[in-house]
Amino acid sequence: MPDLRKISELTLSSYNGCAGAFWEGTKDHDVSQNIAVLLRHIKSVPPYHILDFGCGPGRDLKIFSELGHRAVGLDGAMRFVEMARSYSGCEVWCQDFIELDLPDKHFDGIFANASLFHVPARELPRVLKELSATLKPGGVLFSSNPRGNNEECWNRGRYGVYHDIEGWRRHMATAEFVEITHYYRPEGLPREQQPWLASAWRRPSS
Repeated sequence: MPDLRKISELTLSSYNGCAGAFWEGTKDHDVSQNIAVLLRHIKSVPPYHILDFGCGPGRDLKIFSELGHRAVGLDGAMRFVEMARSYSGCEVWCQDFIELDLPDKHFDGIFANASLFHVPARELPRVLKELSATLKPGGVLFSSNPRGNNEECWNRGRYGVYHDIEGWRRHMATAEFVEITHYYRPEGLPREQQPWLASAWRRPSS
């Protein structure tokens, strides 16, 4: 397996190199179901402080802001960071997923849509614990990942881990998250036509 630095560099280089095409291909994707699940399960008083983890060019970041929430984006690809700042008008942090520097007990919710699967499995327990630490007690983490059989591989120049629900539960339990719900997307299709595993998790209140 390549070392972590090489995995990160090659994956981010791929995204930086196709940032414009990525935006054109994803800007109209409807993830309103995922956004609604995160917001529905946050117990704080709105407006919520939301971290869009792996915000890409800022599509969902702008939606959170337009809904009245205090949204902050985070991405490791500098081109995405620039695009997200311009498009959303929000604060966006440029941070590598495997070298995070996050404030303690700061966010009500984390929206990790199509992002955490890029974290190699051996680093995922540490990264999830760092995400838990930046949530307020009782805060919610939403994730959506392309599902598989827990294999790790390269796909179009990007490294990914393709979790099934049992494998993902094990990782989340190690970080002491409590499962709220999980489902498969797109909704309304047979399971074999639902490549995305979505789930919501709560940081314990104490």
